[in-house]
Amino acid sequence: MRDRPLWVVGLGCQRGCSALKLRQLMEDGLREGQLELKDVAGLASIDGKSAEAGLLELGNSLGLTVGFFSARELAAHEAQLSHRSDIAFERTGCYGVAESAALAMATRLTGSPATLVIPRRKSPHATFALATAIL
Repeated sequence: MRDRPLWVVGLGCQRGCSALKLRQLMEDGLREGQLELKDVAGLASIDGKSAEAGLLELGNSLGLTVGFFSARELAAHEAQLSHRSDIAFERTGCYGVAESAALAMATRLTGSPATLVIPRRKSPHATFALATAIL
Protein backbone atom coordinates (compact mmCIF):
# COMPACT_ATOMS: atom_id res chain seq x y z
CA MET A 1 0.00 0.00 0.00
CA ARG A 2 1.26 3.44 -0.91
CA ASP A 3 1.76 6.17 1.67
CA ARG A 4 -0.79 8.91 1.26
CA PRO A 5 -1.11 12.38 2.76
CA LEU A 6 -3.75 13.16 5.34
CA TRP A 7 -4.92 16.80 5.40
CA VAL A 8 -6.03 18.59 8.57
CA VAL A 9 -7.42 22.10 8.97
CA GLY A 10 -6.61 24.13 12.06
CA LEU A 11 -9.00 26.92 13.02
CA GLY A 12 -8.92 29.71 15.53
CA CYS A 13 -11.88 32.03 15.94
CA GLN A 14 -13.41 34.85 17.90
CA ARG A 15 -16.22 34.01 20.28
CA GLY A 16 -19.50 33.64 18.37
CA CYS A 17 -17.93 33.20 14.93
CA SER A 18 -20.46 31.46 12.68
CA ALA A 19 -19.98 28.14 10.90
CA LEU A 20 -20.58 29.98 7.62
CA LYS A 21 -17.68 32.39 8.21
CA LEU A 22 -15.40 29.52 9.24
CA ARG A 23 -16.41 27.46 6.21
CA GLN A 24 -15.80 30.38 3.85
CA LEU A 25 -12.29 30.92 5.25
CA MET A 26 -11.62 27.19 5.07
CA GLU A 27 -12.82 26.87 1.47
CA ASP A 28 -10.70 29.88 0.42
CA GLY A 29 -7.63 28.32 2.04
CA LEU A 30 -8.24 24.90 0.54
CA ARG A 31 -8.64 26.43 -2.92
CA GLU A 32 -5.22 27.99 -2.45
CA GLY A 33 -3.84 24.50 -1.81
CA GLN A 34 -5.82 23.06 -4.72
CA LEU A 35 -7.82 20.89 -2.32
CA GLU A 36 -11.52 20.44 -1.65
CA LEU A 37 -13.56 19.91 1.51
CA LYS A 38 -13.72 16.17 0.76
CA ASP A 39 -9.90 15.99 1.04
CA VAL A 40 -9.92 17.09 4.70
CA ALA A 41 -9.69 14.36 7.35
CA GLY A 42 -10.26 16.51 10.44
CA LEU A 43 -10.53 19.93 12.03
CA ALA A 44 -8.64 21.14 15.08
CA SER A 45 -8.50 24.03 17.53
CA ILE A 46 -7.53 24.89 21.08
CA ASP A 47 -9.55 23.37 23.94
CA GLY A 48 -10.84 26.81 24.92
CA LYS A 49 -12.96 26.69 21.74
CA SER A 50 -14.52 23.29 22.50
CA ALA A 51 -17.94 24.85 23.14
CA GLU A 52 -17.89 27.25 20.14
CA ALA A 53 -21.16 26.62 18.34
CA GLY A 54 -19.86 27.69 14.92
CA LEU A 55 -16.85 25.40 15.10
CA LEU A 56 -18.91 22.43 16.29
CA GLU A 57 -21.58 23.10 13.67
CA LEU A 58 -18.95 23.22 10.93
CA GLY A 59 -17.47 19.89 11.97
CA ASN A 60 -20.91 18.31 12.21
CA SER A 61 -22.08 19.64 8.84
CA LEU A 62 -18.94 18.29 7.14
CA GLY A 63 -18.99 14.98 9.03
CA LEU A 64 -15.53 15.70 10.45
CA THR A 65 -14.11 15.13 13.90
CA VAL A 66 -12.97 18.32 15.62
CA GLY A 67 -9.92 17.71 17.80
CA PHE A 68 -9.20 20.07 20.67
CA PHE A 69 -5.78 20.55 22.23
CA SER A 70 -4.48 22.28 25.35
CA ALA A 71 -2.11 25.23 25.07
CA ARG A 72 0.64 22.92 26.36
CA GLU A 73 -0.02 20.40 23.57
CA LEU A 74 -0.02 23.18 20.98
CA ALA A 75 3.22 24.65 22.36
CA ALA A 76 5.01 21.45 21.30
CA HIS A 77 4.64 22.68 17.69
CA GLU A 78 5.89 26.21 18.34
CA ALA A 79 9.13 25.74 16.38
CA GLN A 80 7.10 25.00 13.22
CA LEU A 81 4.97 28.16 13.33
CA SER A 82 5.25 30.63 10.47
CA HIS A 83 4.18 33.48 12.75
CA ARG A 84 4.29 33.93 16.52
CA SER A 85 1.44 36.05 17.81
CA ASP A 86 1.90 37.73 21.19
CA ILE A 87 -1.83 38.49 21.21
CA ALA A 88 -2.65 34.79 20.73
CA PHE A 89 -0.24 33.95 23.55
CA GLU A 90 -1.88 36.48 25.90
CA ARG A 91 -5.33 35.07 25.16
CA THR A 92 -4.61 31.36 24.87
CA GLY A 93 -1.19 30.51 26.24
CA CYS A 94 0.20 29.51 22.82
CA TYR A 95 1.66 31.55 19.97
CA GLY A 96 -0.58 30.28 17.19
CA VAL A 97 -3.83 28.35 17.41
CA ALA A 98 -4.66 27.47 13.78
CA GLU A 99 -1.17 26.34 12.76
CA SER A 100 -0.39 24.50 15.99
CA ALA A 101 -3.78 22.79 16.07
CA ALA A 102 -3.50 21.60 12.46
CA LEU A 103 -0.04 20.18 13.16
CA ALA A 104 -1.14 18.53 16.42
CA MET A 105 -4.21 16.89 14.86
CA ALA A 106 -2.34 15.62 11.79
CA THR A 107 0.24 14.06 14.10
CA ARG A 108 -2.47 12.56 16.32
CA LEU A 109 -4.32 11.01 13.38
CA THR A 110 -1.27 9.52 11.68
CA GLY A 111 1.33 9.01 14.38
CA SER A 112 3.76 10.69 11.97
CA PRO A 113 5.39 14.13 12.12
CA ALA A 114 3.24 16.78 10.46
CA THR A 115 4.18 19.59 8.11
CA LEU A 116 2.53 22.94 7.70
CA VAL A 117 1.31 23.26 4.09
CA ILE A 118 -0.60 26.53 4.22
CA PRO A 119 0.43 28.91 6.98
CA ARG A 120 -2.04 31.01 8.90
CA ARG A 121 -4.62 32.87 6.85
CA LYS A 122 -6.78 35.45 8.58
CA SER A 123 -10.27 36.76 8.16
CA PRO A 124 -11.81 39.44 10.38
CA HIS A 125 -13.17 36.70 12.71
CA ALA A 126 -10.97 33.62 12.36
CA THR A 127 -7.68 32.03 11.37
CA PHE A 128 -7.05 29.00 9.13
CA ALA A 129 -4.03 26.77 8.54
CA LEU A 130 -3.50 23.46 6.76
CA ALA A 131 -1.14 20.68 7.80
CA THR A 132 -0.39 17.25 6.42
CA ALA A 133 1.20 14.04 7.59
CA ILE A 134 1.70 10.70 5.86
CA LEU A 135 -0.80 8.00 6.68
